[in-house]
Amino acid sequence: MKTVYTDALVIGGGLAGLRVAIACRQRGLDTLVLSLVPAKRSHSAAAQGGMQASLANARKGEGDSEDIHFLDTVRGSDWGCDQQVARLFTHVAPKAVREAAAWGVPWTRIRAGKRKVIINARQEELEEPAGAHGLINARDFGGTRKWRTCYTADGTGHAMLYTMDNQAIGLGIPVHERQEALALIHDGERCHGAVVRDLITGELYACIARTTTVATGGYGRLWAVSTNAIICEGTGQGIALETGLAVLGNPEAVQFHPTAIVPAGILTTEGCRGDGGVLRDVDGLRFMPDYEPEKKELASRDVVSRRMTEHIRSGKGVPSPYGPHLWLDITQLGRAHIEKNLREVQEICQHFLGIDPAVDWIPVRPTQHYSMGGIRTDVRGESPTLKGLFSVGEAACWDLHGFNRLGGNSLAETVVAGMVVGEHVADASLAAPGPDAQLARTFVEREAAAIDALLARDDGENVFALRHEMEQIMMDKVGIFRHDATLGEAVAALEALLERSRRLCVRDKRRHANPELVAALRLPRMLKVALCVAAGARARTESRGAHAREDFPQRNDRDWLSRTLARWPSADATRPELQYEALDVMAMELPPGYRGYGPDNAIAHPDTRRRQQALADQPVDQPLPDALPAKYRPANQRRPGAQ
Repeated sequence: MKTVYTDALVIGGGLAGLRVAIACRQRGLDTLVLSLVPAKRSHSAAAQGGMQASLANARKGEGDSEDIHFLDTVRGSDWGCDQQVARLFTHVAPKAVREAAAWGVPWTRIRAGKRKVIINARQEELEEPAGAHGLINARDFGGTRKWRTCYTADGTGHAMLYTMDNQAIGLGIPVHERQEALALIHDGERCHGAVVRDLITGELYACIARTTTVATGGYGRLWAVSTNAIICEGTGQGIALETGLAVLGNPEAVQFHPTAIVPAGILTTEGCRGDGGVLRDVDGLRFMPDYEPEKKELASRDVVSRRMTEHIRSGKGVPSPYGPHLWLDITQLGRAHIEKNLREVQEICQHFLGIDPAVDWIPVRPTQHYSMGGIRTDVRGESPTLKGLFSVGEAACWDLHGFNRLGGNSLAETVVAGMVVGEHVADASLAAPGPDAQLARTFVEREAAAIDALLARDDGENVFALRHEMEQIMMDKVGIFRHDATLGEAVAALEALLERSRRLCVRDKRRHANPELVAALRLPRMLKVALCVAAGARARTESRGAHAREDFPQRNDRDWLSRTLARWPSADATRPELQYEALDVMAMELPPGYRGYGPDNAIAHPDTRRRQQALADQPVDQPLPDALPAKYRPANQRRPGAQ
């Protein structure tokens, strides 16, 4: 049996995984990254609009601070997030942006003097102060009170990923491409690495490590149409589930982005609306002010997506062969602005739609975009139920986002979590016990036997047919608006698919370079994650953030101010076990309140008023969490006059 030994194993070569690997390597640890694709092709490259950090450089960002960013993040989460994580995150985000600049990210910079901008569909003139000239610029994004989304035109993720990967190369961190983790090696208490399959040769081997970090991204490809890359299939969450020890936090918390193009589902960045774009209906009417008079197109993503869906349901969608859609109009921004700051959007429109967004409106509708849920971790990024297993980025439920993520917070989270969690991974790697080769052999033999049995089967289910059924179930029954009846149908149908997936038959019997075999190995894990999403959504009888129950339209803090924990109990189980982790109102820096959209119809938690009164009587200067490493504790600097 081939065995690879390392101190810190990172599964996933995107921004979050690479930043963890860099943190470990800088501490002198032997570090290894496994990636399905070359690192520079990871899904992080698709992030367009920017990353949030309260630099307060630009005129419309003046007065911004970690406190305001924290308040926006908690409100955006609909009080579902871990406020310790949110506080830690907003403190480190400015440091992450500046570190990225030092490493070579070419942030868009401020030019002093007057410039024209579009705000609320009207042209206005801003004057940037002389003291801000050359500093990192920021644009407006939904759900925020300040312009704090730092950007590199609309290719921010691309620029950051290339820079991060170059840093990893410079540090000599090996990134093993075309490698897939099939199972986590564990002894019932601690994770000791992973069973890995070479996607080219088909070879199975053990990668034994003192710590294992899952950074495999989200699970958007459970749905038929998603803005996610095709590699975002939830298999990282799936192999964690199959340990029976690690749990998924808030799997039902799934975000739909308002402006994906029709029919391909490719994202057009929130920067389009942040820079002044508007949404129009079949009559050309700008409809969002009728629904959200204050924030309009720049309400939080979950709100805009619901309002768009409601407007389409009312008969105001634009008919098309692919179903009704709405229009995104960025023509008022002008060709010069689009070609400089929204050039990826322009190319997407040209190549996939055959239109010019400087002249033509863009057909869009809400599409699955982001997984707020993931492998449940503590504030240090480690699984509370399987020691030595860490997770970061979209793969994790570190729980920065609760039930709705603010645009720009995900790109920031990949780097901030990589910085902070990476230090804890390094600490754990230095303290962890040595490898257990015999334990690893047992797991490799188990996976090899499963592959042998699959290849030996001559009759059974077609993996592609089952996957198509799963994707349609998720599209039709686990979408933006949810209801007990359709969620119950989804759970029952997914359970039946999971049972059928135990009889998969592949027609191509090759062990190497075999996409059908790869799909067959992944599908059962995807179905388990899909069941966690659907079952969690059915059990949560309230509406919170992106989880909108039409039969339970109120946010119910009294009964549901809690985090879902989904565990897969055994190999032959047909559905997850659900438990709940209560959020402590009396420990909250910002207790639950009105989020700012629609009617204030929340059912209050019994401790909310008591906590609000306690904070009014004796305001608390909340200390930074103990989990924040000392190197990131110093205060953030801002230009004079920006406060």
